Amino acid sequence: MKKIVLTSIRKMEPTVGDEPKIEKPTDVKIKVSVVGVCGSDIHYYSEGKIGSQVVKYPFPVGHECSGIIEEIGEEVSRVKVGDLVVIDPSVHCGECDQCRGGRPHTCRNNKFLGCPGQLDGCLAESIVMPEFTCFPVTGKLSKTQAALIEPLSIGVYAVNLANISDIKISAGIFGAGPIGISILMKLLAEGVSNVGTIEPLEYRLKKASEIGASYLINPEKEDVETEVQKREELLLDVVFEASGEQEAVSNAIKILKPGGKLVLVGIPPSAEYAFNMDLMRRKELTVINVRRQNHCVEEAIDLVVSGKIDVEKMVTHNFSFDETPVAFDIVEGYKDGAIKAMINL
Repeated sequence: MKKIVLTSIRKMEPTVGDEPKIEKPTDVKIKVSVVGVCGSDIHYYSEGKIGSQVVKYPFPVGHECSGIIEEIGEEVSRVKVGDLVVIDPSVHCGECDQCRGGRPHTCRNNKFLGCPGQLDGCLAESIVMPEFTCFPVTGKLSKTQAALIEPLSIGVYAVNLANISDIKISAGIFGAGPIGISILMKLLAEGVSNVGTIEPLEYRLKKASEIGASYLINPEKEDVETEVQKREELLLDVVFEASGEQEAVSNAIKILKPGGKLVLVGIPPSAEYAFNMDLMRRKELTVINVRRQNHCVEEAIDLVVSGKIDVEKMVTHNFSFDETPVAFDIVEGYKDGAIKAMINL
């Protein structure tokens, strides 16, 4: 079986491995169709780690994917051979305190596709997963749409965690990459129309505008606080940080109104942020951390099937399986107007 592995910083190579086999009666074997290149994949590609999760080479990366069921275990009832499925890359144990408490995304024994020391990634011809991670979408979604459900569901979860009760709120998003765009799409689908996007790359600002952002700010050319205050004298109710940048966090604290919410979605390369606690305390800001997605895959599927979200609008590039190293290089370097790159097997 062909697969692509990281062999060192910014180096990927094709290799051949054993065909994965069904080991449990509730397992399914999936022929991978489309894989999305995620920002966390890029962290592993360019830095060899995310916080405490350090790559040991060779490392099989990738977790955003769709595929066709090609074999099922004897106790599988959720899907059948031939189904196109959305794949939730998170495998929880179902037994720990977190799982029993409705938090499988923070499972004590969680194993995640393409995560160091956990599960091999999906940049391979086939993978084996538990059936509960698979959501059949035959006749409802395309293979590309199905692969995009994973990042979209993170945006859905982030907005749900913000617990927005009034669609007339003012919101801001730092970052117009796939996650920032997913957040924007979910907000617009909910009827929240007053959403600004703060992003230093002009082509990404253009994409946010096309999708429906009400105003755009380039932090490298404009003072963020000044520009927000021109539009929202009382400042913003909620800010989503989807860039992983310290400057974005610092600006977010400045542009939130007292009682506002800061939703942290991006992954900082250094694994740390510094906060102006004097300003945060005086404003009594609420900080919300987002860990992947929690029970949001089906909602994300429904939003795309219903037409409320056109998730393919974020796709800028398509590559063949053999072109995977090129895809990672382009996404990592923000080359050629890259936002979302898809790899087609």
